Amino acid sequence: MTGETPTGLTDFEGSWQMEREIDDRRAGETLRLTGRAVLVRARGGLDYTEHGRLTLGDGQVVEAERRYHWRAEDGGVAVDFPDGRFFHAFALAGAPPLAHHFCDPDSYDVRYNFVDWPLWRARWRVTGPRKDYLMETRYRRE
Repeated sequence: MTGETPTGLTDFEGSWQMEREIDDRRAGETLRLTGRAVLVRARGGLDYTEHGRLTLGDGQVVEAERRYHWRAEDGGVAVDFPDGRFFHAFALAGAPPLAHHFCDPDSYDVRYNFVDWPLWRARWRVTGPRKDYLMETRYRRE
């Protein structure tokens, strides 16, 4: 499937190596995470779990974990928080894979990039009175 783009939720199922860089403009530092994201079938969709080692700007390393639930929606993917609240949705065909989430008072904008599938990226721009960072995560199938 190299060079194609994902056409449905099940294309994401499985294990992915991931690398993340967070340019925290407010703190003036760059953080890096290396780890693994796993998407497994559950509850009519895929449970997304990522686990990795986050290197802080001062060199300290901490364990990090995130969880979401992905589900098929209108030819794309809807992403929910673990408690079922909606987070964001993105298209897989047609419209650019963009999404926005407002978490008062902060604004989260994401652009997914599937051009080099099965390598893909998610680039978040987060702004608000207490936040100002750019976060890019690169995924590669294990």
